[in-house]
Amino acid sequence: MAARPHEVVPVDRRTASPTTPPRDEDLHRRLVYGDESALGEVYDAFGGLTYAVAARVTRSTNAAEEVVQEVLTHLWARPYAFDPARGSLRAWLSMRAHRRAVDRMCEEERERRAVLAGAALLPHTALAELPLAQRQVLHLAYFAGRTYRQAAVELGIPEGTAKTRLRVALRSLADRLADPPDPAVEKGI
Repeated sequence: MAARPHEVVPVDRRTASPTTPPRDEDLHRRLVYGDESALGEVYDAFGGLTYAVAARVTRSTNAAEEVVQEVLTHLWARPYAFDPARGSLRAWLSMRAHRRAVDRMCEEERERRAVLAGAALLPHTALAELPLAQRQVLHLAYFAGRTYRQAAVELGIPEGTAKTRLRVALRSLADRLADPPDPAVEKGI
């Protein structure tokens, strides 16, 4: 009896028919011994289920596909992680897919929050990098509510100088915030 492409053919023909998936113990044994066809059978039998679990959690086809790949790679690299005596391969793969998908979503959320936190700190960093004279005029004009003329009087500088420092500071801030530095470049990565 010849197998058709993508048809699950069991290893132990005494306990399974050609239309039923292979027994977990047989697959486990073959995975432990490095039988690549066993991994293909696992994919054929449970790849859709693993994908469905991951897709439900991530709501992304790309992320779900990556989760399936990670779960099956984990099974291939560490076949002893699955113990047929503790439960079915179907349940184990579903659980691994769910955990990995949840971990992935948590990682993405942490990255998103880190980006937002970095964006919130960016204006403060850009202000701190301004020369003191520009920072002083900017602080008086925007945070203390003074006009450039009042700032000039308080700082004891000519009005034209205060106006120029304010304009240069605002232009510098706009440039820095429009094209923020890449943190990876700054760290030398």
